[in-house]
Amino acid sequence: MKRFNEIKDLVMSLESDFEKFYDKGNNAAGTRVRKGMQELKNLAQDIRVEVQDIKNKG
Repeated sequence: MKRFNEIKDLVMSLESDFEKFYDKGNNAAGTRVRKGMQELKNLAQDIRVEVQDIKNKG
């Protein structure tokens, strides 16, 4: 559950950058969004591996 909370926190922390990029056209915010989305992808992959490991052991 810790990793799930990390994902929620990450998504919420990116909210203002999403608004700045999409609503105001701030390119620097877009860079931060892309970086955050890459981090989200990596966290999701880690969770997938962890779940599969637990599933295979059980």
